[in-house]
Amino acid sequence: MPEMLKATPRLKMVQRAALAMLVVAGVINYIDRATLAVANPLIREDLGLSIADMGYLLSAFLWSYAFAQLPTGAMVDKLGPRLLLTLGLSLWSLAQVLGGLVRGFGEFFGARILLGIGEAPQFPTGARVARDWFNQRDRGLATGIFNCASSLGTAIAVPLLTFLMLAFGWRTMFMIMGIAGLAMAALWYFAYRNPGDIALTPEENAYRTQGDPPGQRTKVTFREWKLLFRFRTTWGMVLGYFGCIYLTWIYTAWLPGYLEIERHMSVKYTGWAAAIPFAWGVVGGVLGGYIADMLVRRGVAPMKSRRYPAAIALLGTAACTIAAAYVSSNALAIAFISASLFLVYVTSTCAWALSSVAAPTNCTASIGAMQNFGGYLGGALAPTVTGVIVQTTGSFVPALVVGALIGVASAASYLFIVDQPITATDIDALSHPGIAPLQAGGG
Repeated sequence: MPEMLKATPRLKMVQRAALAMLVVAGVINYIDRATLAVANPLIREDLGLSIADMGYLLSAFLWSYAFAQLPTGAMVDKLGPRLLLTLGLSLWSLAQVLGGLVRGFGEFFGARILLGIGEAPQFPTGARVARDWFNQRDRGLATGIFNCASSLGTAIAVPLLTFLMLAFGWRTMFMIMGIAGLAMAALWYFAYRNPGDIALTPEENAYRTQGDPPGQRTKVTFREWKLLFRFRTTWGMVLGYFGCIYLTWIYTAWLPGYLEIERHMSVKYTGWAAAIPFAWGVVGGVLGGYIADMLVRRGVAPMKSRRYPAAIALLGTAACTIAAAYVSSNALAIAFISASLFLVYVTSTCAWALSSVAAPTNCTASIGAMQNFGGYLGGALAPTVTGVIVQTTGSFVPALVVGALIGVASAASYLFIVDQPITATDIDALSHPGIAPLQAGGG
């Protein structure tokens, strides 16, 4: 077994600073997503909007975010995390400021579209940062740390935004969050550097690239990006993440409503009860990365160290979701929902960690963004499908069962479709007609 190289003190400082900034940016990202939901009643009253109008506004972000993933991932790989996250943070923060200034539905719809486009670089950037600055055996935990921002931001969004809204009004709440994001954009731009911007020692470069195939390129071409769609591994990741985010957004969009409508909890109690499962999501997100790294250190192949835990955790999420639907006790329902979110964030972290080993270095953000595109197609459908099922049947139980079945299908995708890593040789082979890809994942 090759000697395990260690990060130098300078690399450790870079790693810690990058992860800390990614977590803060990710928390702001998820709080900004929640502003419209938290201020929903006041915005409807102030702007004279219907419930259907609010549904369109809520879905506008999800659809623009999903489709912005595809070009954004390639741009992160082409231009680097420093520039792309700066631009993304700036755009989505300006969208938040605009949200505080809107006078009607059309302007608000445009602001939500911009919010989705601006937020698109956040997690592909994190995947590329983990690939750029961490040894292969350390990337899982790094991924878990930056990915936990999603559940952490969701957990603190409601109490924080409610305080800001009651203290200053919903328009000022939007603007405060926008200003916070602009400050974070400036900090990222001035504090973060891509590896090529720093004179690294041979020892530092050896640590960063140990375990990666030789001859890695740093920037992706449009042709390489297109060719990623020719591999079964890419499609397995897309389909696998669809179920992960579908289940996540059932709870993100409907958990308070579920607890109030199906479980008959008071509004006051619901706010705190809904935060508990997302706090467990933070733990699951970090633990998922730890598990992936532990398996690599014990000799498990990097792809298997990610896709097997992702599949197992997603099956567990499906089981706990069905249990939560059928138990009569509210306390048990919260416990099973907490377990669901704990496990679904294990899957989420392993899925993002998979992007750091599933493709060549210069395609890391690209394949991660393709995966996230599939995930947020599920995320965009989940609130609507759940709402239609509840309205038709009068119960959340069938909606939760449907989500669980989708989760099982996506777990099967990680087990049976995701296969070998895509190598630079595989991509080069597809660039020359008549030469078949060398890896089993090609096709």
